[in-house]
Amino acid sequence: MLILIATIIGGLVGLFVGGELLVRGAVAIAHRLGISHLVTGLVIVGAATSMPEMVASVQAALAGSPGIAWGNVVGSNLANTLLILGATALVSPILLHGVGKRDAVVALIATLALWALAFSQLGSPWLGAALLAALVVYIVWRVNHPPEDREDEEEGKEPGLALAGLLFVAGVTILIFGGDLLVGGAIELATLAGVSETAIGLTVVAVGTSLPELAATLAAALKGRSDMAVGNVVGSNIYNLLLIGGATMTIAPIPIPADLLDIELPILAASAVLMLLFCRYAHSIGRGLGVVLLAAFAGTVAIQFV
Repeated sequence: MLILIATIIGGLVGLFVGGELLVRGAVAIAHRLGISHLVTGLVIVGAATSMPEMVASVQAALAGSPGIAWGNVVGSNLANTLLILGATALVSPILLHGVGKRDAVVALIATLALWALAFSQLGSPWLGAALLAALVVYIVWRVNHPPEDREDEEEGKEPGLALAGLLFVAGVTILIFGGDLLVGGAIELATLAGVSETAIGLTVVAVGTSLPELAATLAAALKGRSDMAVGNVVGSNIYNLLLIGGATMTIAPIPIPADLLDIELPILAASAVLMLLFCRYAHSIGRGLGVVLLAAFAGTVAIQFV
């Protein structure tokens, strides 16, 4: 059992370290090549920070464990909206003022599309390609319609192009290794614990692969950048659904597990609606609401093991 726990922790550490190196390398390469901050943040960073989730889901699907793959997609979004926003609000209340209204609409549409796909019980590379194409459309639209109040990130000292390339390659390598450890450990944990692989994907794998988003959101909120904190959560949700879901179904065209239809996907849709209401009508997410969000996440996790 200790070896199994060490394997899972090692996989999570590998995903975290590999993701961090990948982001640093990708951003440095983009800046050295003269790519704009907006495109770098939306495309490069958005895709790079989703790599831990994507590696875990794709490897799980290829290993014949669609429950872990799609449980990770759904669970990561639940963790983003309920766990990460809730924990961040406890540390520092999040000011909203209409931030992320348009992106929250896209996230809700993508969530409903995934729900419909699960209901159809269809699995096809063409459906996966359609999700990826939808992400491209979103990125093009977002580049042409940037946030009005967006500020460029401050540039720090960046590595040279050669070092950035090494960081990128090292990040990809460590990601793949960490993902393999995590998926293997998660499958064995589900077997030993006597619970479904979907439950492990929704909890252990999803929370573990969402840790980078938690760190980034907390850091942004503590710096008073609520726009970045909310944007990180909503953007991550969109990438999880379209990029990770699309890549998973394209590479391993397996239908989304039907056991997600009863509880998890309705909760996911409700959380997407809640996020939209926050962005459009709420002035802030305070500590009281943060407690409610955390309780909702704890309840969702508890359901998996009852």
